[in-house]
Amino acid sequence: MRVGVIGAGAVGARAARQLGTTTSNIEVLVADSDHAKADRLAAALAPRVTAVRVDELRGVDAVVLALPSPHAELAESHLEAGASVVSTSDDVADVDALLRLGPIATRHDRRLVVGAAFSPGMSGLLARYAAARFDHVDEIHVATHGTGGPACARQHHRALAGLAVAWQDGVWTERPSGSGRELCWFPDPVGAHDCYRAELADPLLLVPAFPGVARVSARVSATRRDRITARLPMLRPPHPEGALGAVRVEVRGLRQGSRDTEVLGAVSQVIAAGAGAGAFGLADARLDTEGLLNQLARRGVKAARYVGAAAVA
Repeated sequence: MRVGVIGAGAVGARAARQLGTTTSNIEVLVADSDHAKADRLAAALAPRVTAVRVDELRGVDAVVLALPSPHAELAESHLEAGASVVSTSDDVADVDALLRLGPIATRHDRRLVVGAAFSPGMSGLLARYAAARFDHVDEIHVATHGTGGPACARQHHRALAGLAVAWQDGVWTERPSGSGRELCWFPDPVGAHDCYRAELADPLLLVPAFPGVARVSARVSATRRDRITARLPMLRPPHPEGALGAVRVEVRGLRQGSRDTEVLGAVSQVIAAGAGAGAFGLADARLDTEGLLNQLARRGVKAARYVGAAAVA
């Protein structure tokens, strides 16, 4: 199998490293608009990873889009060329555009995985895993902490300046980002952080994956400075490598006739498919959720479930 990775930044480098060190017979081709950056990454991961130019990524079996959004136009071109596509975009408008490419992916019998990062991505896996414990799920609430590379940090900055999309009683709502403070506890060593509404893509992927769900929301941790400066240009360049991040997913619903709640979380450096053809997120019921979580655990990304005052892995 030949897999292309477009983007040699923090996320693309980790994707190429994971693909290049797998025991499977995968040839990894990495490309970036800065070809020198792709060359350096390929040299570090040789001989399993080769640097190519972006326009040379034709004839591959799959493409991982690990560059800054938007991804929709690039995803469409690779689907039309016969490749499956994995997008790490977390931009709301871009995710919406990617989901609309579902008919193209189906027509070409290819897969388009949307939101294959930490959030959205890991958040969807945790929501699906928790939902399996319920007879019916009616609420899903996601909170995240931390950012990946510079592009992710810039997206976090923009998200706190936009409109937060949420699903409430069967209707899409928009609230100002930076509102709705909620103290959320993440697995150690991250701990508790104030989280706020933000322009996050998780609800766009979770609502169609859970028919009948009544409420879906997403929040992100932020400091007072983050909220005050969100509508201004970033005051300092983001760090080139993401720090420790965390995701928390709270699922509420009916279990054996009574209302109950499950809270799952995970901690990792921020990055993150099986279903049939078409466009889908990682909360899709057709995926092997437990198998994917086990693979992530072997790579150091372990989920934890909150049980009373303590969480167990």
